[in-house]
Amino acid sequence: MARAIPRQRQPELEHDYLRSPALGYEAPWDVGVVRCLAHGFPTPLARWHHHDEYELHLIVASSGKAFVGDWIGQFQPGHLVLTGPRLPHNWVSMDVGEEGVPMRDLVIQFPHAPIAAAAEHMPELSEVLPLLERAKRGIEFFGMSDLAQAHWQRAKDSRGLRRMAAFCDYLADLARCTDYRLLSTVQMQADDDDAELDQINRIVNRLTDDIAQPVSAGAVAAELGMSESRFSRFFRRATGNNFTDFVNRLRVNRAGQLLMDTDRKVGDIGYEVGFNNLANFNRRFLELKGMTPTEFRRQADKRFGG
Repeated sequence: MARAIPRQRQPELEHDYLRSPALGYEAPWDVGVVRCLAHGFPTPLARWHHHDEYELHLIVASSGKAFVGDWIGQFQPGHLVLTGPRLPHNWVSMDVGEEGVPMRDLVIQFPHAPIAAAAEHMPELSEVLPLLERAKRGIEFFGMSDLAQAHWQRAKDSRGLRRMAAFCDYLADLARCTDYRLLSTVQMQADDDDAELDQINRIVNRLTDDIAQPVSAGAVAAELGMSESRFSRFFRRATGNNFTDFVNRLRVNRAGQLLMDTDRKVGDIGYEVGFNNLANFNRRFLELKGMTPTEFRRQADKRFGG
């Protein structure tokens, strides 16, 4: 009896040589670091994948399921997301007939290195660096659909310095937008005290390295020479969460990654990430993801478009 071939659960890495103009990509010799892309659905481009560039992704038609890292949610026209380098993503339309839609996605891709290098010499560009840091998690912006479409069109219609100017104008509006949410995984929020942030990073790195290890706020506070109440204030200020909630979030996010990337049993994953029984795992997962681990896996499998 032939062995079943394991399902491919990892995101596909998109290389530049796959970006054919026949699929909607601009020819690399025709543009610089800012590349505009427009495509409909279905398309070979709509798949569970990642790439080295940031991607600004605006949906202008259809609705369905969005998958960004370990986040699963709904999308509809006006859905605007910025994904960071190597953050897996896909948008799967659920309301499109066999004829499809000719235009669904308006996309801008751009690399990190030229912007970071330019920001070292042009202080004005440093305004966008916090935005790019947040993009590691994926950012969904609200109330910017019309403005984003106008920005995309100006960039698409331009070349050279005028395209760069249009792109910077777009980034400036995104950097100043306060109506947004972060989509995937846990990340530090503090940026005002480097010494304290270093302490928090060491704690989080240790938690991440041994995520199932039992740990209490009191034990960590004692290790840092703090009272538990002072540590709790310090930790909440740095991460936006209390210690227990943060640990649960780390564990649930790790579980989400395992549910997406492996076929292992749900109960085994719960124990591996530190939950001592399946009921507690299901409860915490439901609180943070809005669905059970089993439903999360079922929904996640749709990220391939099947």
